[in-house]
Amino acid sequence: MEHRSGKRRRALPWAMLGLWIALLAFTAPFATKLGDVQENRAVDYLPASADSTQAAKIQDRMPGGEATSIIVVYHRDGTLTEADKSRAAEQLARIDDGFELTVTPQAVPSQDGSTVMYPVSTTAPGQDDEKRDAFVADVRDIARGGEGMTVEVGGPDAISTDAREMYGSVGGPVLYTTVAVVAILLILIYRSPFLWLVPLAVAGIADFMSMGAAYGLHQLFDTTISSQSSSVMTILVFGAGTDYGLLIVARYREELRRVEQPYDAMRAALRGCGPAVVASSGTVAVGLLCLLFADLGSSRGMGPLGALGVLCALAAMMTLLPAILVLLGRRVFWPSVPAYGSRPKVRRSLFAAMGSSAGRRPLTVLLSGAAVLGALALGTFNLPEALKQEDSFNKKPDSVAAMQTLAAAFPERGTEPVVVTATTARADTVLDTVRGVSGVRSAERGRSGEGWTEVSVVTDSVPQTPGETATIKALRSALDGQDAYVGGPSAEQLDLKETNDRDRDIVVPIVLFAVLLILIALLRSLVAPLILLAAVVAVWGASLGIAGLVFEPLLGFGGTDPALPLLSFVFLVALGVDYGIFLMHRMREECLSGSDPGTAALTALRTTGGVIASAGLVLAATFAVLTAMPMVQLIELGFVIAVGVLLDTFLVRTYLVTSASVALGRKVWWPGPLSRTPVLPPTERERDLSPTS
Repeated sequence: MEHRSGKRRRALPWAMLGLWIALLAFTAPFATKLGDVQENRAVDYLPASADSTQAAKIQDRMPGGEATSIIVVYHRDGTLTEADKSRAAEQLARIDDGFELTVTPQAVPSQDGSTVMYPVSTTAPGQDDEKRDAFVADVRDIARGGEGMTVEVGGPDAISTDAREMYGSVGGPVLYTTVAVVAILLILIYRSPFLWLVPLAVAGIADFMSMGAAYGLHQLFDTTISSQSSSVMTILVFGAGTDYGLLIVARYREELRRVEQPYDAMRAALRGCGPAVVASSGTVAVGLLCLLFADLGSSRGMGPLGALGVLCALAAMMTLLPAILVLLGRRVFWPSVPAYGSRPKVRRSLFAAMGSSAGRRPLTVLLSGAAVLGALALGTFNLPEALKQEDSFNKKPDSVAAMQTLAAAFPERGTEPVVVTATTARADTVLDTVRGVSGVRSAERGRSGEGWTEVSVVTDSVPQTPGETATIKALRSALDGQDAYVGGPSAEQLDLKETNDRDRDIVVPIVLFAVLLILIALLRSLVAPLILLAAVVAVWGASLGIAGLVFEPLLGFGGTDPALPLLSFVFLVALGVDYGIFLMHRMREECLSGSDPGTAALTALRTTGGVIASAGLVLAATFAVLTAMPMVQLIELGFVIAVGVLLDTFLVRTYLVTSASVALGRKVWWPGPLSRTPVLPPTERERDLSPTS
């Protein structure tokens, strides 16, 4: 029997390693295709019922709908010289000769003489984004400034080109920066030249597998994938995966001191912390999957992608990581090798001191912490308005600079007309209605085809301002029932904000209800889950409040991503409850072993505080990677989640949940059996339990 057990110890880890190699070989062809299916335009993931979506679809079907439209802008501070104008005309002639333009570009000078713009349009690239991007790049190569004259290429398709370039540049930096950050933190946490490589490599493998699985998800269910959702998936795989690895490694190190064989020590470690890891990851996945109830495609797609990343991380950390650690044996912990029968050095930890302060005056600590979070949440009133398209780039691209130049040089005309598409039979009636709407400066008929006519509307207000928003709403109200749709970039941004607001009102209650049910089932209590949920909601409010004090006053952001409140809520609730489960699971273990609830809370904090703090730092650091990206949406999301995780780790988990548990005593487990079970004497094993920091 002993011989058979020994063979199993040697064979199972190798079999698990072989299984993962086979899985990687299978998913590799799909993982490399994930970038090819990303959709990053607002209209790509707005609901099909949105006015701007309907208008865009109709425009694509109309003659010229496949055209690539850009604007070449020549500008000089003061007045353009005759040499400037000649140079501009010569360059546009080269563009006209070199490409199949729909019409010869005509100069449109500004009244002050500082600027001249040339609208350029071609149908040659068709609707192929790669060819459109090449056309924009070729025009930029020809249109050059110099000697005080600047040349910028703007227009809707130039903005789309710059956006695709920005989004396309995110994947690599997110991965490399995340790996570097996690590697540095693991080296500091483990203080070992070898151990940090194991969870980092396993997380990398999980990320590669999640990319292949995400591509398969898109092919099977047409799941929307954006650069933002794929970046967040990578962050979650490394952040959550490393967290699970930290917990497993800490428990494995503890068991190696009690159990002689690494295989048996790992079995004991997985029995001890495995249920909490599985439960917490399942809670995160369920919370993220609640985003499937969102109407906005980008938010709806982020749900399954995030859940997929967390589950891939869980699978790798629960199977591949243990196999590699067992095969490497105790020597992987060098120079601090946990010898069989040894005891760790006993030292008073920071979390023991924090727990003592919470234990002495639990109500004071609880009320003080709640007051701090409430005060921070007041900063949400200082959050800037919805983010404009031109403000969504951290580094201003050429196309945005061009549109800003046009807005200053042509204040009397819109640089982004509102587009109304109407059935040709009702086009004249629609045109009359549009001209009578308050806020409309001019409206002209444009192209027609496929039974539809386009009306170009110039408003009195600057694009994507409250004034223009009011005009768009007035247009839609006036055109209701007339077979007409109001579209264009500004209308898309308005639909984006309204859809996000609607999704928030629907998804937030669903997330709270789903997570509450899971916590009740896991903790067999109603009070403890309510404490955890109240804590993470308070963290969400405080994090957005801090963002309100930082985004515009310190970082100069011109707006807030409309999806930020919903996405940050889902992530902070799911991830915050994740850590709460680790703490409450250990607290429950202590109560079951005979400790009174107050002692159990302090012991749970002492024994898990170090690991949870390390996990929180890793997760916050991985989300902070997003703040180095070129898109404001990613920066804002990364900032809020990183701040929220830190608040949750070092304030809520340490002080508020612990002090609430001490203050409530056995009532924290009401109405479960622990709320009335008499105290049993602790076992010998529980008395010997040492901190895992």
